[in-house]
Amino acid sequence: MNLPNKLTMARILAVPVFIVLYMMGHNIIATIVFILASLTDMLDGQIARKRGLVTNFGKIMDPLADKILVYSAFICMVQIGIVPGWMLVIILFREFIVSGLRTVAAADGTVIAAGKTGKLKTILQMIAVPLLLLNNWPFSYIGIPGDQIFLWAQLIMTIISGVEYVYENRGVFLKGGI
Repeated sequence: MNLPNKLTMARILAVPVFIVLYMMGHNIIATIVFILASLTDMLDGQIARKRGLVTNFGKIMDPLADKILVYSAFICMVQIGIVPGWMLVIILFREFIVSGLRTVAAADGTVIAAGKTGKLKTILQMIAVPLLLLNNWPFSYIGIPGDQIFLWAQLIMTIISGVEYVYENRGVFLKGGI
């Protein structure tokens, strides 16, 4: 297993640590774990492209690792009332559609990598989560609802990227006999 794929796996392994810390009320330490895990996303991609280590494993597991990290955080925040459940349903709906497309494409031997709008969605989510975890710090000092701005921005980008993803890969449905 190459270094980028090890970083992807480290992000996945950080999830239970994050959840335990957050649910025990250790928000600052949980946020640090979340941020460090999020940074591995940027790092693994840069290393993979720079060193020519892009693999099918990485194309599939890297976005999956992001989803596991971010959606675990959102699920915990829904449980304690910070994020509305309906918002998580929309986010997960998009992910199930995208995962379904990827699964159908993979059955034909095609790997569909993450697109730019999907990556932007992930970046917005990885900014929203720490702001929500830290009760809008540092924006709380200046009265700007940064946590809510990023929460809504990621939801809008989730919808846009989902529609774009389905449209750009509509041929996968046609090949699948739908």
